[in-house]
Amino acid sequence: MSNVRVLATDLQFPEGPVVLPDGSVVLVEIRRQQLTRVYPDGRKEAVAKIPGGPNGAAMGPDGKIYICNNGGFSWIPTRNMLLPGPPAPHEYIGGSLQRVDLQSGKIETLFDKCGEHKLNGPNDLCFDKQGGLWFTDLGKRRARDMDVGALYYMKPGATELTEQVHGMLPANGTSLSPDEKTVYVAETPTARLWAFDIGEPGVVKPRDVIYRGERGTPICGLGGYQMFDSLAVEASGNVCVATLVSGCISVIAPDGKLVEQVPTGDRVTTNIAFGGPELKTAYITLSGKGELIAMDWPRGGLPLNFLNT
Repeated sequence: MSNVRVLATDLQFPEGPVVLPDGSVVLVEIRRQQLTRVYPDGRKEAVAKIPGGPNGAAMGPDGKIYICNNGGFSWIPTRNMLLPGPPAPHEYIGGSLQRVDLQSGKIETLFDKCGEHKLNGPNDLCFDKQGGLWFTDLGKRRARDMDVGALYYMKPGATELTEQVHGMLPANGTSLSPDEKTVYVAETPTARLWAFDIGEPGVVKPRDVIYRGERGTPICGLGGYQMFDSLAVEASGNVCVATLVSGCISVIAPDGKLVEQVPTGDRVTTNIAFGGPELKTAYITLSGKGELIAMDWPRGGLPLNFLNT
């Protein structure tokens, strides 16, 4: 923790950092319902007000920021912080996939359903080399029940959505392996990291079912009371998963071995992204504290498609 630099404070549940070439970081503030840009000198700029719950962000091939909108939360006081809770009807506008023009702040809603199924709580996203978009749907938790999660693929050009996986418990962070033959998905309450084989761009390979309809392999599961949030991949192929409750980044090798857990000082550690020289700076959102921090990272991150950092 000695090399931690606090880049911004007073953020309202920040997530989805995107490190831009000029060193600024675009992120979402879920509770403020805003896309925000944080400059290297700490200055903050509102890019767009986004009703509902902007939850994840990624740079697209068109230079616009794509947003997973979870539709909205309630906010519950817990240990001197506000945490997401089940929304009341007036707080939930439905989930959607959106994109935002960084210059004008214009917001477009691309999809709010896949076929006949509504998007309940889109959460995290990543682009492949073809310009297609993988994204997860966490669903919604209510007072006495909750949705199962799903993994979707938006075809290049935002022409169509396809559902690739359904029934996760539920689905949160997602990213691709360096060779783009695997898509990773983190399940939040189970603290399991799943790996799904990709047969062709945007299509998860069929496989023998293990038990309850799975199409992937759970490569890692943490013990004790820990939960997974979003993730990023190192150039080596290690998967770095923001880990709730224990407040750390869990580094997991492609074979499922837990390489290390890097403490962050916030039990609500939600996202990680890489930037800086050789992509050896980790930008991490501490949503409990409302901070964006940066720390030196021992290994380089995987360059993201359509984002030259």
